[in-house]
Formats: sequence, C-alpha cells, structure tokens
Amino acid sequence: MSYNLLKGKRGLIFGALNDKSIAWRVAERAYEEGATFVLTNTPVSMRLGEIDELAKQCNTIVIPADATKIADLENLIKKGTEYLDGNFDFVLHSIGMSPNVRKGRKYDDLDYGLLSQTLDISAISFHKILQACRKHDAINEWGSVVALSYIAAQRTLYGYNDMADAKALLESIARSFGYIYGREKNIRINTVSQSPTMTTAGSGIMGFENLFDFARRMSPLGNATAEECADYVITLFSDLTRKVTMQNLYHDGGYSSMGMSLRAMKIYNEGLEYRDVKNDKTRS
Repeated sequence: MSYNLLKGKRGLIFGALNDKSIAWRVAERAYEEGATFVLTNTPVSMRLGEIDELAKQCNTIVIPADATKIADLENLIKKGTEYLDGNFDFVLHSIGMSPNVRKGRKYDDLDYGLLSQTLDISAISFHKILQACRKHDAINEWGSVVALSYIAAQRTLYGYNDMADAKALLESIARSFGYIYGREKNIRINTVSQSPTMTTAGSGIMGFENLFDFARRMSPLGNATAEECADYVITLFSDLTRKVTMQNLYHDGGYSSMGMSLRAMKIYNEGLEYRDVKNDKTRS
C-alpha cells in the first residue's frame, strides 16, 4: 500500500545487489511511495548482481561507483544530481563486506591489511559519502541519511568478527556527521540496527543460520524481514521523522531489549537434558 510518503523527493541508494538485499527492498518501496532516485554499486557487484533489473523496475539508472574512492563518489554525485535535476533528499548506505570473514580469519588472527579493507568498505565509505555530499552541497535541507547497522556494534556475537568493529565505527560517524549536518542544514543522519536478515552478505557470516534462529526465538515479535526494514527506512526518509537524528534505531522485533525468552530457554533446557542423558549413558 502506498501513502505517497516520498512524493517529489529525490534520492541515492547504495548497495542493492539482488532481491535479497535490503537496499533492493528500500528502492522498491521508495519507488512505490513516489520517490525518484539513482542506484549505485561497484562495477564488480553490478556484474555479479541484478541491479539493472531493479533500475528498469524503478524507472531509473545505475551509476557505477566504488564508495571507497572519492573520485567515484564525486562523479556519482555530479551525474546523479544531473539525472534527477536536483539535489538528494535521502541517501541510503547499505554497504558492508569483510575480507577476513570471507577468508575464514578469526578475530584473534586477523590480517590487518584485510581489516583496513573491512573498515574502509563498511564504515569509512559512509564518512566519504557524507563528506563528498557536503563538499558539493548535494543534500537538500531537511534531507535524511540512513545507514544499515547491526547489534554487534554494541554486543559481542561470535563469528561476526571485524564487521563488529566496522559497525561501531559506522554508528560513530552517523553521530558525528549528524551534529555537523544538523546544525548546518537540518539534515538528519541515523543508523538502523536490523535483525539478522537472510541477505547475500549475511549468509557469509560464520554460523549465521543458528544466529538467525536464536534471534527469532529471543525476539517477542520475531526477526524483522528485509521488506519490513524497508518500510521502516521509508519512514526515516519521510517528513514524519524530521526531528529524529544521530540515533541508532533498533529494528529487531525487541531482540535488543531481551535477556532470555521462554522459547530460547526451552531450547536451552532441551540441550541440557540431552547432554545429561548422554553423560549418564557414558558413565554407565
């Protein structure tokens, strides 16, 4: 259902890869709500993904850009604002990748060169985007910028590895730039800490399926889907949230406020009972 929440607004969406991507779902919802926007991803991701299909669906274009490269970002801003015939009213940062995770390097055995890549791709790219947009005055007054985060920025989750450090830095950048952009142009900057979501990037995390199941059992409302996350992000792009800024907003079905749920406790107790029975048989 469309409410025309973004009618007349222009935007820039980073990170759509395929229909499992949260950025993909955000683009679909933004289009439904009346927005015009440009899509962008790295040339490599464009070859591996299906972003051209999304562009056709949303009646727009894809401008290749590596968000870690200033020259690419400046070209993206120039061509994007020209295509839209105006500055951006919203920007989505949905970028994250850890070479250490992909190569199976554990947190106590990181390759520091790969760590630098993780931070640059997953967090510092956000700073570069904001700094480039500010330099070129590319975001309209009362605009909205959202970056996707995860609770591993605050809590230790086995297997999330150096991506946790990247998400913590991402949230810090949102606060620091949120102050600067807020005082200058009333532009708001927030991060959304989403439930574990079955995306292409998420599936690369060690033990992700078990993490997904645990979060589902812990959350009173269950895990938030990519489509539900898109709905939430659209409200942050809209004028309904004009005074929300510098926040890390949990969109996780209540998981972030839980200690232990009944559903999770039952599974834990079943595991203990199984272990005790197994130990009894071993002793006998």
